[in-house]
Amino acid sequence: MIDRELIKELEAALESAEIESAGFEARQMAEAISKGEILKEQMLKRRMLGEPFQYILGEWEFYGLPMLVGPGVLIPRADTEIAVEKAIELLKGKKGPKVLDVCAGSGCIGIAIAKASDAKVSFLEKSDEAIQYLEKNLELNEVCGKIYRADALKQPPMTESFDLIISNPPYIKTADLGSLQKEVQFEPKMALDGGEDGLVFYREIAKNYKPLINYCGSLVFEIGFDEADEVSKILENEGYKDVTAIRDYGGNMRVVIGTVK
Repeated sequence: MIDRELIKELEAALESAEIESAGFEARQMAEAISKGEILKEQMLKRRMLGEPFQYILGEWEFYGLPMLVGPGVLIPRADTEIAVEKAIELLKGKKGPKVLDVCAGSGCIGIAIAKASDAKVSFLEKSDEAIQYLEKNLELNEVCGKIYRADALKQPPMTESFDLIISNPPYIKTADLGSLQKEVQFEPKMALDGGEDGLVFYREIAKNYKPLINYCGSLVFEIGFDEADEVSKILENEGYKDVTAIRDYGGNMRVVIGTVK
């Protein structure tokens, strides 16, 4: 049983640092401490300095699955789950579909799709640090998947084709990186910086990866809440059909989908 006094102590400390989710984090911290996974003083010190709670725990749940995370990899977020849901819907009825997760990071998107379907998923990621987490998460979730170590802004390194390509690319404008909340600034800039207008990855992926998408296959993008119109235009200009923008469960525009026909 978790020590209630420990929870109260942790919660008070977190509240003093004006951490909004102090109650939730205190319970999670207390559980980790009770299991001997980390010392209380060490955990509190790191959190007080602004380090993301997920990094301190070393693991976070995404789409009901455990994902190992830490410095050097983007933290999986619940907002991204709507992209996974839509991808799974698009794959229904396809036998043994092939999927490519571009800018894969921890691998959470592709792994979730693989666990919820019979898709064969491949992953493309540039960061050596992120790939270390990706490999561990594939093993942890018992998923087999080919990893391409490559830059998403360059020509694709593969020649195979896919029924669906999905990506949560960097989409923060370079000028806005410095104003992000403290916790987010601990995450790798490589996974956040979308260039001057935040759209550089959308343009390059939509153009360069279209030839790899099978007929009636789809490109699924996670987007920033204010980028739906611009990303939709990028897909339309590249010749994608049935371009659709979808809101997440918080009401924000979160996904743009285009089909190759």
